[in-house]
Amino acid sequence: MPNILLAIDRLNTWIGQLFGWFVLVLTLFVTYEVFSRYAFAAPHSWAFDAMNMMYGTLFMMAGAYTLSKNGHVRGDVLYGFFPPRLQASLDLTLYILFFFPGVIALAWAGWSYASESFMINEHSTITADGPPIYPFKFVIPFAGIALLLQGIVEVVSCIKCLKNGEWPKREDDVEEVDVDKLKNMVHANPNMDELDQYVINRNKEGSQP
Repeated sequence: MPNILLAIDRLNTWIGQLFGWFVLVLTLFVTYEVFSRYAFAAPHSWAFDAMNMMYGTLFMMAGAYTLSKNGHVRGDVLYGFFPPRLQASLDLTLYILFFFPGVIALAWAGWSYASESFMINEHSTITADGPPIYPFKFVIPFAGIALLLQGIVEVVSCIKCLKNGEWPKREDDVEEVDVDKLKNMVHANPNMDELDQYVINRNKEGSQP
């Protein structure tokens, strides 16, 4: 069982990192389209649809990855002060009451939505020659399944926390830059404020007649 949960965690991490490249692809594509439009006066009618699909795919497929890294936005003004067991109790309750019903509905309705789009060979109506959009709609149920699997992992983590009194350790991944850690890595002077004040005082003394 632990190996299965770890495999789900790693799978969703891999999916999130893979679709994270869409940020670069989307940036390059938008740059190319702007250049083509204004430099060559040759805009592409399907560009807007493609941009929407790429952004939507990135947004949907990053959901399970963000959940695995505890990165979703929530009002944790009080939550952060609670002991781990109380945090786990709240999380477990919310997963059962809201998360699983919502995600199951997302995956179920998304599959019907995408299947109907495939059967009628649906194309975008924003432009006259809009691209097919049923491949994009199939992202919805797949994202729902990934979220559902990751939700199971999170529920098990809550149960472990209730038993042990602390959150289980998760695998390390990329994280935002921590300035204090960066200073320690490069052996920066910890008294940067004092150094800044010293420089300011020296500049004032040099500017006096």
